[in-house]
Amino acid sequence: MDCHKCKSQGQSCKKRSPKLLFSPKNQQPFTQDVSHNPQIALVGMPNVGKSVLFNALTGIYVTVSNYPGTTVEVSRGLAQIGEQSITVIDTPGMYSLLPISEEEKVARDLLLLEPVAAVVHVVDAKNLGRMLPLTFQLIEAGLPILLAVNMMDEAHRWGLDLRPDLLEMELEVPVVCMAAALNQGIDELRHRIASLLPVQVAMIPA
Repeated sequence: MDCHKCKSQGQSCKKRSPKLLFSPKNQQPFTQDVSHNPQIALVGMPNVGKSVLFNALTGIYVTVSNYPGTTVEVSRGLAQIGEQSITVIDTPGMYSLLPISEEEKVARDLLLLEPVAAVVHVVDAKNLGRMLPLTFQLIEAGLPILLAVNMMDEAHRWGLDLRPDLLEMELEVPVVCMAAALNQGIDELRHRIASLLPVQVAMIPA
């Protein structure tokens, strides 16, 4: 592709216009090789604060690219969990593992086809009843689930309360209550994620 100036003048300078590989909105590319990092995926319905949590975990160094063969954008970023670097994938919003849209199909394929050490299911504490069916589907699919009950500050304003210990006992998966927009519960979430990551074995020199 010729540069914009030459193209507008009907000429050809053989220069290439730069191709944007990363989202320009307050995001910067990371250059670290992430091929050997454990991956975790953030999943959930739209408007549950999933992207806020993604930004809280990864900061601004992320890549945004289309999932292969689709026009659906997927964000990936680096997060530090203890002394270990992990790749965090912000999947498109989904309501079910039985997809009815291209976004849901991409989210399902990411979960079932890519190796993930943990799947963080982000739910809205105010609407837990309609969020949990997806949790059950994820559990039944044999995925390593961590339930992140977000927007607890809003739930408290509504007079709602939650016993994460009882919910954890019933679901038999880790449960973290949080308010990602207020940076509440992020440290506990990191701690619980760490328990799901594969143990790195130090190489002993011969």
